[in-house]
Amino acid sequence: MKIQKWNLFILVFFVLGGCHRGEFDTTIKAESLSHAIDRETLIKRHNVTLHQPDPLTPLSVGNGEFAFTADITGLQTFPEFHEQGMPLGTQSQWGWHSMPNPEDFKLQDVLSEYEVAGRSVPYASDGSFSGGYSPTGNWLRSNPHRLHLGRIGLQLKSSDDSSVGIDDLKNTEQTLDLWTGLLSSRFEFEDEPVTVQTVCHPEQDLLAIRIESPLLSENRLAIALALPYGSMEWRNAADWQSPQNHKTMVQAIDQGAVLKRILDSDHYYLRVAWSKGVAIRSISEHKYEFCAPGKQSMDVRFTFSPKPLSKDLENFDKIRNLAARHWHRFWTTGGAIDFSQCTDPRASELERRIVLSQYLTAIQCAGSSPPQETGLVCNSWYGKFHLEMHWWHAVHFALWDRLELLERSLPWYESVLSKAKGTAQMQGYQGARWPKMVSRDGRESPSRVGVFLIWQQPHPIYYAELCYRVHRDKKTLERYRSLVFETAAFMASYPTWDEQGKRYVLGPALIPAQESYGSTRSTNLNPTFELAYWHWALETAQQWRLRLGLERNPDWDQVIQKLSKPTIKDGVYTGIETEPFTIYRDHPSMVAAYGFVPPTPLIDPVIMKRTMDHVLSKWDWPSTWGWDYPMLAMTAARLGEPEKAVDVLFIESPKNRYLANGHNYQSSRLPLYLPGNGGLLTAVAMMAAGWDGGPDRPAPGFPDNGKWNVQWEDLRPMP
Repeated sequence: MKIQKWNLFILVFFVLGGCHRGEFDTTIKAESLSHAIDRETLIKRHNVTLHQPDPLTPLSVGNGEFAFTADITGLQTFPEFHEQGMPLGTQSQWGWHSMPNPEDFKLQDVLSEYEVAGRSVPYASDGSFSGGYSPTGNWLRSNPHRLHLGRIGLQLKSSDDSSVGIDDLKNTEQTLDLWTGLLSSRFEFEDEPVTVQTVCHPEQDLLAIRIESPLLSENRLAIALALPYGSMEWRNAADWQSPQNHKTMVQAIDQGAVLKRILDSDHYYLRVAWSKGVAIRSISEHKYEFCAPGKQSMDVRFTFSPKPLSKDLENFDKIRNLAARHWHRFWTTGGAIDFSQCTDPRASELERRIVLSQYLTAIQCAGSSPPQETGLVCNSWYGKFHLEMHWWHAVHFALWDRLELLERSLPWYESVLSKAKGTAQMQGYQGARWPKMVSRDGRESPSRVGVFLIWQQPHPIYYAELCYRVHRDKKTLERYRSLVFETAAFMASYPTWDEQGKRYVLGPALIPAQESYGSTRSTNLNPTFELAYWHWALETAQQWRLRLGLERNPDWDQVIQKLSKPTIKDGVYTGIETEPFTIYRDHPSMVAAYGFVPPTPLIDPVIMKRTMDHVLSKWDWPSTWGWDYPMLAMTAARLGEPEKAVDVLFIESPKNRYLANGHNYQSSRLPLYLPGNGGLLTAVAMMAAGWDGGPDRPAPGFPDNGKWNVQWEDLRPMP
């Protein structure tokens, strides 16, 4: 039985003499207070324990701004073992580097003209260069690139001075305690025990390490720190072969050291503090060891910062306790879903994916800028983030009553608003055109695909609307009005007028979310998903005007009222209006027009239901991506087909695989894919808490067949 906020308020008021936080009009609990979810038991049953090394299952600690990914030793001792699986990285939101640019490469040098409604529109597609990208395009794509800030591993010395490999470790056991954020690792080396505890400070880019072993006193075990140069490779965030290109300056302080890193025009700082008896020694250029001769334990703390650090670092025990309190607060606030009373055999695996996805997105996707698709584990696309993916990374935070984790990244949009407006102006549009592949500087990256995408455009309106649904105050309306109105201004000016059809058209020079239509970018028109999203976002922007006491914008209304309708062939929605109409691979994004997007007058649910069945019967599943399955689940739920909603979450596909560490595997090139994790959390929140206008029954997106007795609390309905 669901309890509405008002009923809960009355209950808590009389029992506790207080009131419950939040809005009265949001359903937050599926069971009475006497049956509240035992969150500690829920979370701890999904602690990750490994008994042997696996190149695809490193474990990470982090806080949203900074993350450290470790191998079976708890540190980055054997990075080469993971290089062909899931690489080990130490990354932050602020840690970027650019190579020198003596040729003065500029975005203007890679613009190509496309014909749009009788005028030429420039796009940064580097189209005049055949066979990949030009030197200008390559430099602009790969700079700035995210840095691997430093490799922190163990230095093990064998008794016979032979090299040490990961296979030389025996009786390995490693546990990530989700409830406290502590990574504990144990192993034996040459019959001697080693234990390592690794934890991240919840509010600082600080890694704390405690090591206990007799090998320390024998000078056969130390912590090794290696500092790399930046890399222009697609995935590799570190260049270990160019020591001459960067500098490390070391200053000794009491029981510690400060290292200043200089990489061309970029720099950052590393402050190291250690327990009594620890010493530092330089091994080679940019490489250092921390040892504790005569000791059987040592603590070392590493803090990374873009600015000089003067504050003394807290000791290991304090940091571990701070982390434990942080994670206790994280898990005991916000949403929770418990499947322990479900009898469907898939329920326990779904719960595991949900719990681990909450942890992973909290440490990888909750920072001050949108995350890259591989978070802070390793680079993909040079470490840059893709704005069309931000929805999949972070919308779930709002639905799980953790809106503040989404709002952390929204000021970034304001910081690059002038650049987005500059792009729109250069192309002859109004408002702000948001880029696709960017770093913190907000400059678009040249691309034969990315610059033609438009489905990231409505996202800021969606984020702002989620914020308003929680806060419901004028302060929020004023806070995000510029993002909403500048986004809407571009969206209203982008469609072209089709005089013959008396309608507004999206495109050409467009590639839909289903990027398979890239070769026809010059002629693509009216993708089904984008049409529905365009309509919803412009109408939502109009509602913002009304909430602020303004009149509706008549130009926006013209587009809303005369926007093209999606194309229907053989009774189902096509991918786009123009040939080839539908390609049956990549994202089946036409179904997102009624699932991801709330209902609009453009979409007929009956036709969408046929489209959904058509997709399920014909699609090439190996070519899909991790967020496609939750996308399908949201559509199935909204169509009133909860059995299909669960089924599509478990489609057998190479990219619907969730590893032991919780990461959504895609391929050897992309071994983790956080949009899949975030999308899963969005879909299950919707399936549990419902959506605007949805059925008034518990967990309406799950089957009502007696097998899905889903307990949930503190979730918010989806728009």
